[in-house]
Amino acid sequence: MTSQAKVTDTYDVVVVGSGAGALTAAIFAADRGMSVLIVEKSDKYGGTSALSGGGIWVPNNHYFKAKGGQDSFEQALTYLKASVGDQVDEARLRAYLDNAPKMMQYLQENTRLNYTVAERYPDYYQHLPGAAPGGRTLDPELFDTTALGEEVENLQPASPTTLLMGKIAWTARHAHKAMARERGWRLLLVWLMLRYKLDFKQRRKTRRDRRAALGNALIASLRASLMDRNVPLWLNTDFSELVQNDEGRVTGLIVKRNGQEQLINVRQGVILGSGGFEQNQALRDRYLPKPTRVEWSATPPGRNTGAALEAGQAIGAATAMLDWAWWAPTISVPKEEKARGVFAERAFPGAIVVNGEGKRFVNEAVGYLEFVDEMYRDNIKTNGKTVPAWVIFDAHFRFNYAMGPLMPAQVMPDSRMPKSWHKSVYWKADSLEALAAEIGVDAKGLKHTVERVNGFAATGNDEDFQRGGNVFDRYYGDSNVKPNPCLAPIKKGPFYAMRLDAGDIGTKGGLLTNEKGCVVREDGREIKGLYAIGNCSASVMGTVYPGAGATLGPAMTFAYIAINDLAQQKADQKVSA
Repeated sequence: MTSQAKVTDTYDVVVVGSGAGALTAAIFAADRGMSVLIVEKSDKYGGTSALSGGGIWVPNNHYFKAKGGQDSFEQALTYLKASVGDQVDEARLRAYLDNAPKMMQYLQENTRLNYTVAERYPDYYQHLPGAAPGGRTLDPELFDTTALGEEVENLQPASPTTLLMGKIAWTARHAHKAMARERGWRLLLVWLMLRYKLDFKQRRKTRRDRRAALGNALIASLRASLMDRNVPLWLNTDFSELVQNDEGRVTGLIVKRNGQEQLINVRQGVILGSGGFEQNQALRDRYLPKPTRVEWSATPPGRNTGAALEAGQAIGAATAMLDWAWWAPTISVPKEEKARGVFAERAFPGAIVVNGEGKRFVNEAVGYLEFVDEMYRDNIKTNGKTVPAWVIFDAHFRFNYAMGPLMPAQVMPDSRMPKSWHKSVYWKADSLEALAAEIGVDAKGLKHTVERVNGFAATGNDEDFQRGGNVFDRYYGDSNVKPNPCLAPIKKGPFYAMRLDAGDIGTKGGLLTNEKGCVVREDGREIKGLYAIGNCSASVMGTVYPGAGATLGPAMTFAYIAINDLAQQKADQKVSA
């Protein structure tokens, strides 16, 4: 223990971090009769969860069953075992699938959390046994942030990429309807914009929508639920060190608050939910594939720097999968503090992604984790010509669809875009040859690739990568485009290019835990009193991404599992006493 640290209060449980998993742990601890404190490094609560889509992957959930949906523990386990393989102890997979539905039902019945089932959002690996065409991902409803009072000012603002026109809250179902250009999508957008604009009381106070959506709605509802329980949350409190007793049990932690180190004692345990290490360039260089840059991450600068990882390693914790992240291609925008993830847009018809040779290397509509994984794989094959990659599209695509920060030209024509974006966010030329010269891509390779894809668009069959060949690909395709909603020709100038970096939405590896969420040593022995959830732990999903919400779902579920374990220990202590 650092000698200058003064002893402050003692709690049953201290939670490090304020993302979805951390806040969920605090709620369950409070409801199990434990005193609990949350400590957060930054001046805002919510972490990367507040910037996310807020989806939670919960197979066999009660929402889907209530609508007549069919799913089961066995079917979901078949799917997880097929996708995750032997990378993760099956006991952890079973613990997740058994407890996730219980966790969500409790939160729905006892907190301000309000979710609905995404009946049509498919699992990511439709070719695997046990995959479901929908019903396993849960999406948050809009949340009225006036319930937070002044605490709304401390909420991590939503990423502009998750808001309509960068400012208007909408649900994932709204976004899908608009992106897939389903019937009534224009009226939906008009209604959303009018609702925002005509909220005069809110507009007089702030540009921020009174409604929180997606990950912001999740965090806001959890924080409001914690306020109902009078659970304290310390902001600007930097965690650095774990404290153990002579038996090796974690009994406290060192934090820095108001410029002074403090020791917080814990009776039951510490829950580490403080995120990964993607904002620490030294750790990225040590563990992640090359090249790798902090600036490519879609997470807030300076937040997730690996404090939990290093503190756990310092007391002998085992680690796993440190060379993996929750990959997502990103685009950097001038004057924005972090890169923007490119998620659904890659499935829109009329855009392709190529390497420096002008060749496609992946099904553009594939999940974002697999997309960047393929970037790195192809980067090795091409001797460094795939990181960065380039998304290519024409004037027809530009008019009708969004791509990263570029809204459709019918809403945001080139004349209205910031001048600083030209040749930094997008490149533009009258011919494919000229565009290739602008971005340093092989012109012959690009021309040949476009001609080949145009042929695929006519037949509806992507002979190279089967884009649009499954229900997941087609989910964000344009339902009006035939015969394949994910394929359209690229032939109308001017032509556009945007740079895609090998980004992430957090690291995937970290402290190794068991089926109780308890951190273990290399020999499998538990470090008593220490639990890790979310991105500071090695993901229960291994190196894959089975479905939307497979990041937040495990974080929240293992928060529930960990607190139940601590509550059982507390009960056993009372009996033995």
